[in-house]
Amino acid sequence: MSTAFPRIGHGIDVHRFGPGDHVTLGGVRIPHDHGLVAHSDGDVALHALCDAILGALALGDIGQHFPDTDTSYSGADSRELLRHVVRLMGERGYRIGNADVTVLAERPKLAPHVVAMRERIADDLQVESGCVSVKATTTEKLGFVGRREGIEAHAVVMLLPK
Repeated sequence: MSTAFPRIGHGIDVHRFGPGDHVTLGGVRIPHDHGLVAHSDGDVALHALCDAILGALALGDIGQHFPDTDTSYSGADSRELLRHVVRLMGERGYRIGNADVTVLAERPKLAPHVVAMRERIADDLQVESGCVSVKATTTEKLGFVGRREGIEAHAVVMLLPK
């Protein structure tokens, strides 16, 4: 893979609510009256980030690398999945320039957890927290997020040659 130029990637992930007492977002366990239905821990922020990195590298998507048909990923910690994707990135001669993650959720309120999410993501990406942005917004009660049926996340990354 040529490392002569920067690369941009974009990722999206969605999970619906189900039984549970917390959600995990950006590697942070957040108390909530529902959990997220997923094969892994359902961390939509980290799944979108994995897809953004994989997309920038033209390596497919998270489902190709960690299929939900593979029982070894059942209940998987999404931080481990992200670390694996970061290793793939490094093997191809790239590093994170910056990452920007937006989480769409009516509940739980995410503002109190944003700093912790940024720090955990930065640690996994092997960058300073100033290279990671995490934002939370609602959808003004529109769509499945607005009806509190689930959570959605988008991520954009800039990869730079090492």
